[in-house]
Amino acid sequence: MEESAGRLKEAMLYKKLSDTTVQCHLCHRYCVIKNGERGNCFVRKNIDGKLYSLVYGKAVAWNVEPIEKKPFYHFLPGSVAFSFSTVGCNFHCLNCQNWSISQPEGIWGEDLPPEQIVALAEQYNAQGIAYTYTEPTVFFEYAYDTANLSYQKNLYNVFVTNGYMTPETIEKMEKIDASRIDLKSMDDKFYVKVCGDAHVEHVLDSIKRLHKKQHIEIIALIIPTLNDSDDEIRQMVKWIRDNTNRDVPLHFIAYYPAHTMRLPPTPKDMLRRAREIAIEEGLNYVYTGNIPGDPGENTYCPNCGSLVIQRYGFQIIKMNITKDAKCQECGHKLNIIMDLGNYRKMRND
Repeated sequence: MEESAGRLKEAMLYKKLSDTTVQCHLCHRYCVIKNGERGNCFVRKNIDGKLYSLVYGKAVAWNVEPIEKKPFYHFLPGSVAFSFSTVGCNFHCLNCQNWSISQPEGIWGEDLPPEQIVALAEQYNAQGIAYTYTEPTVFFEYAYDTANLSYQKNLYNVFVTNGYMTPETIEKMEKIDASRIDLKSMDDKFYVKVCGDAHVEHVLDSIKRLHKKQHIEIIALIIPTLNDSDDEIRQMVKWIRDNTNRDVPLHFIAYYPAHTMRLPPTPKDMLRRAREIAIEEGLNYVYTGNIPGDPGENTYCPNCGSLVIQRYGFQIIKMNITKDAKCQECGHKLNIIMDLGNYRKMRND
Protein backbone atom coordinates (compact mmCIF):
# COMPACT_ATOMS: atom_id res chain seq x y z
CA MET A 1 0.00 0.00 0.00
CA GLU A 2 1.40 3.42 -0.93
CA GLU A 3 0.09 4.94 2.31
CA SER A 4 2.06 2.53 4.48
CA ALA A 5 3.63 4.18 7.53
CA GLY A 6 7.20 3.80 6.28
CA ARG A 7 6.51 5.96 3.23
CA LEU A 8 4.58 8.81 4.79
CA LYS A 9 5.86 12.20 5.90
CA GLU A 10 3.61 14.82 7.41
CA ALA A 11 3.49 17.93 5.25
CA MET A 12 5.35 21.07 6.31
CA LEU A 13 3.02 23.73 4.96
CA TYR A 14 -0.68 23.17 5.47
CA LYS A 15 -3.55 24.47 7.57
CA LYS A 16 -6.37 22.63 9.29
CA LEU A 17 -9.76 23.98 8.22
CA SER A 18 -11.72 21.51 10.35
CA ASP A 19 -11.18 18.18 12.07
CA THR A 20 -11.18 16.41 8.72
CA THR A 21 -10.35 19.06 6.07
CA VAL A 22 -6.99 20.69 5.38
CA GLN A 23 -5.61 23.30 3.01
CA CYS A 24 -2.17 22.86 1.45
CA HIS A 25 -0.01 26.01 1.41
CA LEU A 26 2.84 24.61 -0.66
CA CYS A 27 1.86 25.99 -4.07
CA HIS A 28 -0.53 28.59 -5.40
CA ARG A 29 -3.30 26.07 -5.97
CA TYR A 30 -3.91 26.15 -2.20
CA CYS A 31 -5.78 22.87 -2.48
CA VAL A 32 -8.60 22.27 0.02
CA ILE A 33 -8.40 18.54 0.66
CA LYS A 34 -11.02 16.45 2.40
CA ASN A 35 -10.22 13.34 4.41
CA GLY A 36 -9.05 10.52 2.14
CA GLU A 37 -8.49 12.81 -0.85
CA ARG A 38 -5.36 14.09 -2.59
CA GLY A 39 -4.25 17.48 -3.82
CA ASN A 40 -3.93 18.53 -7.44
CA CYS A 41 -0.36 17.22 -7.56
CA PHE A 42 -1.57 13.67 -6.69
CA VAL A 43 1.23 13.11 -4.16
CA ARG A 44 -0.18 14.80 -1.04
CA LYS A 45 -3.03 13.17 0.84
CA ASN A 46 -5.28 14.01 3.75
CA ILE A 47 -5.32 11.07 6.15
CA ASP A 48 -7.57 11.57 9.18
CA GLY A 49 -7.20 15.34 9.15
CA LYS A 50 -3.43 15.46 8.59
CA LEU A 51 -1.72 16.17 5.28
CA TYR A 52 1.02 13.77 4.23
CA SER A 53 3.53 13.52 1.42
CA LEU A 54 3.25 10.12 -0.28
CA VAL A 55 6.62 10.44 -2.06
CA TYR A 56 9.06 11.23 0.73
CA GLY A 57 12.23 9.25 0.06
CA LYS A 58 10.80 7.75 -3.16
CA ALA A 59 13.10 8.75 -6.04
CA VAL A 60 11.56 7.81 -9.37
CA ALA A 61 14.48 9.09 -11.46
CA TRP A 62 18.08 10.02 -10.74
CA ASN A 63 21.20 10.72 -12.76
CA VAL A 64 24.53 12.55 -12.68
CA GLU A 65 24.57 15.43 -15.18
CA PRO A 66 26.35 18.67 -16.09
CA ILE A 67 24.79 21.70 -14.43
CA GLU A 68 24.47 23.14 -17.95
CA LYS A 69 21.79 20.54 -18.73
CA LYS A 70 19.33 22.07 -16.22
CA PRO A 71 20.16 24.60 -17.82
CA PHE A 72 22.25 26.73 -15.46
CA TYR A 73 24.95 28.65 -17.36
CA HIS A 74 25.92 31.10 -14.63
CA PHE A 75 26.02 28.90 -11.54
CA LEU A 76 29.31 27.01 -11.03
CA PRO A 77 29.81 26.36 -14.75
CA GLY A 78 31.36 23.00 -15.56
CA SER A 79 30.19 21.39 -12.32
CA VAL A 80 28.25 18.13 -12.04
CA ALA A 81 24.90 17.77 -10.28
CA PHE A 82 23.27 14.68 -8.82
CA SER A 83 19.75 15.09 -10.22
CA PHE A 84 16.63 13.40 -8.92
CA SER A 85 12.86 13.61 -8.58
CA THR A 86 9.74 11.86 -7.39
CA VAL A 87 6.50 11.37 -9.29
CA GLY A 88 3.90 14.14 -9.34
CA CYS A 89 3.48 17.75 -10.47
CA ASN A 90 1.23 20.72 -9.79
CA PHE A 91 1.10 21.53 -13.51
CA HIS A 92 -0.46 19.36 -16.21
CA CYS A 93 1.23 20.67 -19.33
CA LEU A 94 -0.01 19.37 -22.64
CA ASN A 95 3.58 19.26 -23.93
CA CYS A 96 5.28 17.71 -20.87
CA GLN A 97 8.27 15.60 -21.88
CA ASN A 98 8.28 13.80 -18.52
CA TRP A 99 4.54 13.18 -18.41
CA SER A 100 4.92 9.49 -17.47
CA ILE A 101 6.31 10.51 -14.07
CA SER A 102 4.76 13.97 -13.69
CA GLN A 103 1.21 12.68 -14.28
CA PRO A 104 1.34 9.27 -12.56
CA GLU A 105 -1.46 6.84 -11.91
CA GLY A 106 0.28 5.51 -8.81
CA ILE A 107 3.12 6.18 -6.39
CA TRP A 108 6.37 4.40 -7.08
CA GLY A 109 10.13 4.91 -6.89
CA GLU A 110 13.32 3.64 -5.34
CA ASP A 111 13.72 3.99 -1.58
CA LEU A 112 16.38 6.71 -1.36
CA PRO A 113 16.11 8.74 1.87
CA PRO A 114 17.87 12.11 2.03
CA GLU A 115 20.99 10.61 3.63
CA GLN A 116 21.38 8.22 0.71
CA ILE A 117 20.83 10.94 -1.89
CA VAL A 118 23.68 12.93 -0.36
CA ALA A 119 25.87 9.82 -0.11
CA LEU A 120 25.25 9.02 -3.79
CA ALA A 121 26.12 12.59 -4.77
CA GLU A 122 29.44 12.24 -2.94
CA GLN A 123 30.02 8.76 -4.36
CA TYR A 124 29.67 10.07 -7.92
CA ASN A 125 31.82 13.14 -7.19
CA ALA A 126 28.97 15.55 -7.85
CA GLN A 127 29.46 19.11 -6.64
CA GLY A 128 25.78 19.56 -5.89
CA ILE A 129 22.21 18.31 -6.06
CA ALA A 130 19.52 19.32 -8.56
CA TYR A 131 15.84 18.85 -7.74
CA THR A 132 14.44 18.38 -11.22
CA TYR A 133 12.60 16.25 -13.86
CA THR A 134 9.22 16.83 -12.17
CA GLU A 135 8.25 19.83 -10.02
CA PRO A 136 10.35 19.85 -6.80
CA THR A 137 7.76 21.96 -4.99
CA VAL A 138 5.46 18.92 -4.70
CA PHE A 139 8.16 16.85 -2.96
CA PHE A 140 9.30 19.77 -0.86
CA GLU A 141 9.73 17.89 2.43
CA TYR A 142 12.08 15.43 0.70
CA ALA A 143 13.98 18.27 -0.97
CA TYR A 144 14.10 20.33 2.23
CA ASP A 145 15.66 17.56 4.31
CA THR A 146 18.07 16.62 1.53
CA ALA A 147 19.14 20.23 1.05
CA ASN A 148 19.82 20.68 4.77
CA LEU A 149 22.12 17.65 4.74
CA SER A 150 23.90 18.50 1.50
CA TYR A 151 24.41 22.11 2.55
CA GLN A 152 26.41 20.87 5.55
CA LYS A 153 28.55 18.82 3.16
CA ASN A 154 29.28 21.91 1.02
CA LEU A 155 27.25 20.55 -1.87
CA TYR A 156 25.10 23.06 -3.70
CA ASN A 157 21.32 22.77 -4.10
CA VAL A 158 19.42 23.97 -7.16
CA PHE A 159 15.71 23.90 -7.99
CA VAL A 160 14.47 23.39 -11.55
CA THR A 161 10.97 24.73 -11.10
CA ASN A 162 7.81 26.07 -12.70
CA GLY A 163 7.78 28.83 -10.09
CA TYR A 164 4.32 28.07 -8.68
CA MET A 165 5.37 27.83 -5.04
CA THR A 166 3.85 30.11 -2.40
CA PRO A 167 5.70 32.87 -0.52
CA GLU A 168 5.64 30.57 2.53
CA THR A 169 7.52 27.92 0.56
CA ILE A 170 10.06 30.43 -0.73
CA GLU A 171 10.74 31.48 2.86
CA LYS A 172 11.73 27.87 3.59
CA MET A 173 14.24 27.78 0.69
CA GLU A 174 17.24 29.08 2.67
CA LYS A 175 19.37 26.09 1.70
CA ILE A 176 18.43 26.23 -1.98
CA ASP A 177 21.29 28.11 -3.62
CA ALA A 178 19.73 28.84 -7.01
CA SER A 179 16.56 28.31 -9.04
CA ARG A 180 16.01 27.88 -12.75
CA ILE A 181 12.45 29.04 -13.36
CA ASP A 182 10.14 28.39 -16.32
CA LEU A 183 8.38 31.45 -17.69
CA LYS A 184 6.14 29.76 -20.22
CA SER A 185 4.22 32.79 -21.47
CA MET A 186 3.10 36.26 -20.48
CA ASP A 187 -0.45 35.35 -21.48
CA ASP A 188 -2.60 34.02 -18.66
CA LYS A 189 -4.78 32.17 -21.17
CA PHE A 190 -1.72 30.11 -22.13
CA TYR A 191 -1.19 29.03 -18.52
CA VAL A 192 -4.87 28.16 -18.12
CA LYS A 193 -5.07 26.12 -21.33
CA VAL A 194 -1.62 24.56 -21.72
CA CYS A 195 -0.54 24.14 -18.08
CA GLY A 196 -3.81 22.99 -16.56
CA ASP A 197 -5.64 25.99 -15.11
CA ALA A 198 -2.58 27.76 -13.72
CA HIS A 199 -2.01 31.53 -13.71
CA VAL A 200 1.03 33.52 -14.81
CA GLU A 201 0.74 36.17 -12.06
CA HIS A 202 1.89 33.66 -9.43
CA VAL A 203 4.93 32.67 -11.49
CA LEU A 204 5.89 36.32 -11.93
CA ASP A 205 5.55 36.89 -8.19
CA SER A 206 7.83 33.91 -7.47
CA ILE A 207 10.44 35.16 -9.92
CA LYS A 208 10.60 38.51 -8.13
CA ARG A 209 10.77 36.89 -4.69
CA LEU A 210 13.39 34.32 -5.67
CA HIS A 211 15.51 36.96 -7.39
CA LYS A 212 15.77 38.84 -4.10
CA LYS A 213 16.78 35.66 -2.29
CA GLN A 214 19.18 33.77 -4.59
CA HIS A 215 20.69 33.37 -8.04
CA ILE A 216 18.04 32.73 -10.68
CA GLU A 217 17.99 31.89 -14.36
CA ILE A 218 14.87 31.96 -16.51
CA ILE A 219 13.92 29.59 -19.30
CA ALA A 220 11.33 30.24 -22.01
CA LEU A 221 10.15 27.32 -24.13
CA ILE A 222 9.08 28.78 -27.47
CA ILE A 223 6.11 26.94 -28.99
CA PRO A 224 5.12 27.84 -32.57
CA THR A 225 1.77 29.70 -32.81
CA LEU A 226 1.27 29.72 -29.01
CA ASN A 227 3.92 32.05 -27.55
CA ASP A 228 6.29 32.86 -30.42
CA SER A 229 5.18 36.34 -31.54
CA ASP A 230 7.68 39.17 -31.44
CA ASP A 231 5.27 41.19 -29.32
CA GLU A 232 4.93 38.53 -26.62
CA ILE A 233 8.66 37.83 -26.52
CA ARG A 234 9.36 41.55 -26.22
CA GLN A 235 6.79 41.85 -23.43
CA MET A 236 8.45 38.97 -21.56
CA VAL A 237 11.92 40.40 -21.97
CA LYS A 238 10.86 43.87 -20.81
CA TRP A 239 9.19 42.38 -17.74
CA ILE A 240 12.35 40.44 -16.82
CA ARG A 241 14.51 43.53 -17.38
CA ASP A 242 12.30 45.83 -15.34
CA ASN A 243 11.38 43.45 -12.49
CA THR A 244 14.70 41.64 -11.92
CA ASN A 245 17.68 43.17 -13.74
CA ARG A 246 19.56 43.08 -17.03
CA ASP A 247 22.02 40.47 -15.76
CA VAL A 248 19.51 37.65 -15.13
CA PRO A 249 20.28 34.91 -17.69
CA LEU A 250 17.44 34.09 -20.08
CA HIS A 251 17.37 30.84 -22.07
CA PHE A 252 15.16 30.39 -25.13
CA ILE A 253 14.76 26.70 -25.89
CA ALA A 254 13.03 24.69 -28.59
CA TYR A 255 9.78 22.80 -28.18
CA TYR A 256 9.40 19.27 -29.55
CA PRO A 257 6.09 17.36 -29.79
CA ALA A 258 5.43 15.46 -26.55
CA HIS A 259 2.56 14.08 -24.48
CA THR A 260 -0.67 15.29 -26.13
CA MET A 261 0.71 18.30 -28.06
CA ARG A 262 1.47 17.70 -31.74
CA LEU A 263 2.47 21.12 -33.04
CA PRO A 264 5.63 21.11 -35.21
CA PRO A 265 9.01 21.63 -33.50
CA THR A 266 10.37 25.13 -32.97
CA PRO A 267 12.49 26.34 -35.93
CA LYS A 268 16.03 27.33 -35.02
CA ASP A 269 15.57 30.78 -36.56
CA MET A 270 12.66 31.40 -34.19
CA LEU A 271 14.96 30.95 -31.18
CA ARG A 272 17.60 33.17 -32.77
CA ARG A 273 15.00 35.87 -33.40
CA ALA A 274 13.88 35.68 -29.75
CA ARG A 275 17.49 36.13 -28.65
CA GLU A 276 17.89 39.15 -30.92
CA ILE A 277 14.82 40.78 -29.38
CA ALA A 278 16.10 40.19 -25.85
CA ILE A 279 19.49 41.69 -26.68
CA GLU A 280 17.77 44.67 -28.37
CA GLU A 281 15.83 45.26 -25.14
CA GLY A 282 18.99 45.33 -23.07
CA LEU A 283 19.38 41.90 -21.46
CA ASN A 284 23.06 41.06 -21.01
CA TYR A 285 22.98 37.27 -21.03
CA VAL A 286 20.63 35.60 -23.52
CA TYR A 287 20.92 32.04 -24.81
CA THR A 288 19.50 29.71 -27.40
CA GLY A 289 19.13 26.08 -26.33
CA ASN A 290 18.91 22.82 -28.27
CA ILE A 291 21.15 24.15 -31.07
CA PRO A 292 24.62 22.65 -30.43
CA GLY A 293 27.36 24.84 -31.86
CA ASP A 294 25.19 27.95 -32.15
CA PRO A 295 26.84 31.19 -30.94
CA GLY A 296 23.78 31.64 -28.72
CA GLU A 297 25.13 28.88 -26.45
CA ASN A 298 28.11 31.02 -25.47
CA THR A 299 28.55 33.68 -22.81
CA TYR A 300 29.93 37.04 -23.91
CA CYS A 301 31.14 39.91 -21.75
CA PRO A 302 28.42 42.59 -21.78
CA ASN A 303 31.10 45.28 -21.46
CA CYS A 304 33.64 44.42 -24.18
CA GLY A 305 31.90 41.63 -26.10
CA SER A 306 34.66 39.08 -25.55
CA LEU A 307 33.84 35.37 -25.50
CA VAL A 308 34.11 34.35 -21.84
CA ILE A 309 32.54 30.86 -21.91
CA GLN A 310 32.36 28.77 -25.09
CA ARG A 311 29.94 25.82 -25.02
CA TYR A 312 28.95 22.98 -27.29
CA GLY A 313 25.75 21.37 -26.07
CA PHE A 314 26.26 20.78 -22.36
CA GLN A 315 30.07 20.85 -22.62
CA ILE A 316 32.32 23.78 -21.82
CA ILE A 317 35.00 24.15 -24.48
CA LYS A 318 36.79 27.24 -23.21
CA MET A 319 36.59 29.66 -20.28
CA ASN A 320 38.15 33.13 -20.32
CA ILE A 321 37.02 34.16 -16.86
CA THR A 322 38.91 34.79 -13.63
CA LYS A 323 38.26 32.92 -10.39
CA ASP A 324 36.40 35.95 -9.05
CA ALA A 325 34.14 36.00 -12.13
CA LYS A 326 35.69 38.83 -14.11
CA CYS A 327 36.26 39.04 -17.85
CA GLN A 328 39.91 38.30 -18.54
CA GLU A 329 39.97 40.89 -21.32
CA CYS A 330 38.49 43.97 -19.64
CA GLY A 331 38.03 43.06 -15.97
CA HIS A 332 34.24 43.56 -16.03
CA LYS A 333 32.47 41.77 -13.15
CA LEU A 334 30.21 39.08 -14.60
CA ASN A 335 27.01 37.71 -13.07
CA ILE A 336 28.48 34.22 -12.77
CA ILE A 337 28.83 32.24 -9.54
CA MET A 338 32.32 30.71 -9.52
CA ASP A 339 32.86 29.98 -5.80
CA LEU A 340 30.12 28.39 -3.69
CA GLY A 341 31.62 29.40 -0.36
CA ASN A 342 31.94 33.07 -1.31
CA TYR A 343 28.45 33.06 -2.80
CA ARG A 344 26.91 31.62 0.37
CA LYS A 345 28.80 34.12 2.51
CA MET A 346 27.47 36.96 0.35
CA ARG A 347 23.90 35.61 0.61
CA ASN A 348 24.12 35.38 4.39
CA ASP A 349 25.66 38.82 4.92
